[in-house]
Amino acid sequence: MLLLSAISNCHPTFPPALNQGLDFGFLWQQEKGKQGDEAQWVKPRQQLKFLQRLAPPLFAAFLALSPIITPPVSYGQTIDAKRGASLFRHACIGCHDAGGNIIQPGATLFLKDLQRNGIDTEEEIYRITYYGKGRMPGFGEMCTPRGQCTFGARLHEDEIKLLADFVKSQADQGWPNIGNSGD
Repeated sequence: MLLLSAISNCHPTFPPALNQGLDFGFLWQQEKGKQGDEAQWVKPRQQLKFLQRLAPPLFAAFLALSPIITPPVSYGQTIDAKRGASLFRHACIGCHDAGGNIIQPGATLFLKDLQRNGIDTEEEIYRITYYGKGRMPGFGEMCTPRGQCTFGARLHEDEIKLLADFVKSQADQGWPNIGNSGD
């Protein structure tokens, strides 16, 4: 009714019955010979239905395009997410395919297991990835003792940070398919 009131305020020939909330199922017809301010509304009920059908998609489009509702992701953030996914595919997917854990089933990268194991922040994920813990080897350049660290290539601090950010974002989303896109 608020929309109809706004429309009636903008258009002087809008049927006054709409403003009063009255039944307007009757047909308004223009009297012969009169022009100008006289209403040319033939079927107000059809126009109301048209407005009712048009409002939801317009409102949805407004919300989808609103920068307040959907803040833009910067190009740098997109690049970082792709680099994090690439690092994950190269260094982690052997044991943690799709967020699971083939070595230790209770230590998956799903949010419930990360929370249960006290590793549900990016800082904790970074620490475990850098230094290792239990069966998880450390990948940091300064990881010690030697037996706790990977025998493979070490990762730089910024790479481990990207990896921790990626793992946390995937855990928060329930590990959607990361795909096999090229690097």
